[in-house]
Amino acid sequence: MKEVLYSSTRDNSKKVQASKAILKGLSEDGGLFVPDSIPELDKTLKELAEMNYQEIAYEVMKLFLTDFTEEELKDCISRAYDSKFDTEEIAPLVWADGAYYLELFHGATIAFKDMALSILPHLMITSAKKNNVKEQIVILTATSGDTGKAALAGFADVEGTKIIVFYPKNGVSPIQEKQMVTQKGKNTAVIGIHGNFDDAQTGVKQIFSDKELEKELREQGYIFSSANSINIGRLVPQIVYYVYAYAKLLGEEKISEGEKINVVVPTGNFGNILAAFYAKNMGLPIAKLICASNENKVLYDFFKTGNYNRNREFVLTSSPSMDILISSNLERLIYRIAGNDAVKNAELMSALSGGGSYQISDEMKAQLTDFYGNYASEEETSDRIKELYDNTGYVIDTHTAVASSVYEKYKKDTHDETKTVIASTASPFKFTRSVMNAIDKKYDSMPDFELVDELSKIGNVEVPMAIEEIRTAPVLHNIVCDKSEMKKTVKDILGSSMED
Repeated sequence: MKEVLYSSTRDNSKKVQASKAILKGLSEDGGLFVPDSIPELDKTLKELAEMNYQEIAYEVMKLFLTDFTEEELKDCISRAYDSKFDTEEIAPLVWADGAYYLELFHGATIAFKDMALSILPHLMITSAKKNNVKEQIVILTATSGDTGKAALAGFADVEGTKIIVFYPKNGVSPIQEKQMVTQKGKNTAVIGIHGNFDDAQTGVKQIFSDKELEKELREQGYIFSSANSINIGRLVPQIVYYVYAYAKLLGEEKISEGEKINVVVPTGNFGNILAAFYAKNMGLPIAKLICASNENKVLYDFFKTGNYNRNREFVLTSSPSMDILISSNLERLIYRIAGNDAVKNAELMSALSGGGSYQISDEMKAQLTDFYGNYASEEETSDRIKELYDNTGYVIDTHTAVASSVYEKYKKDTHDETKTVIASTASPFKFTRSVMNAIDKKYDSMPDFELVDELSKIGNVEVPMAIEEIRTAPVLHNIVCDKSEMKKTVKDILGSSMED
């Protein structure tokens, strides 16, 4: 099997093995680690169709994480995809109103981030052992709502790690916030910031690139890493579920071998749809990658014009995990369509951090034909939840509704009847008020947890354990800081834990 090495999108002169890229999270130059080549699937689609989720995970991940032994990788997979998922399939496919919904929310925190963050701690600890790392790994993460809780749950009380999560204080749903601030674990810290997700993400990136701080903390026995989708150890596990969805459709004879499918992904930081793009480049028969945005439609405008411009009003929507104006993972795609030209990519990223925008060339834009971009307004999102429920009784969350709404627009624009998988990225229980209000305004007067029970009743689904657990859970984290104080807050947290 060919060894896959990783280099930075901003300087590809140095190459590292997968375990080193996972440990570092972000390259020293601020770039993201990318594989030197995208490996091809070495099993036939028919062979994959006979495998379960864990087996497919191994077949996909072994091709990217080539310095992991079979035993190491299978151990990480079996620890990750176990009884903490409430369905045996891990990611069930549900047919509703003309599309297959790939339910990625059956893990411990009822959002798609569990699919990768259940395995990342195990990949990271294995990577640390492989590289003789003696320091404690400090996971530093910005979240727009879901990554934070999934990372906290994954790393809680994992030996040799600490995790610090920053989230926008007024930019997540009440359930998302409650999930985070009630998180147990001696090694966990959760901080609300006065600012939005982009502020939190920018602050975390600045801390990562602070050489002085890195030296100071290394002397105290700490090294930083990331659980955001900028970490290649999060991106690779996300490729798995697209391969699994195709294999499952083939195994159930919903498609024939080699038949192309479309994939629709509600998109914020661009990691989830990038994973589908990588799956396509591994040989998975995907036709169109449909990129669905909410009213923060920076990606829609980019696919339309080739101009990425974050200089616009930031809109707080009912799909907060997509309330993002700087889609970090897009950099990996830009690097690729620039012909793996790190210098060109670094120029564009410098323009983004300086003036807030960049323009790709016509040659680069011509390579984006795999993608279709569109967006759904708040009204369209709400209407789609109601329409799908009225037509089928199936209840989806706000993010999935953005994707479903955009898919309806895509069909209208193109008349394309290709069978389609929609990434369903969160349980409706995570955004209960928005979902129930969409179905009927009468629910607006109900308290949050009464709404949970009502949703269970009308949707004929059990209340997930993740929600039951936080009904009466005490708040354990109440630090709030200004976005300018993030570095000081990290030092304070690590300083106090040094003294414990």
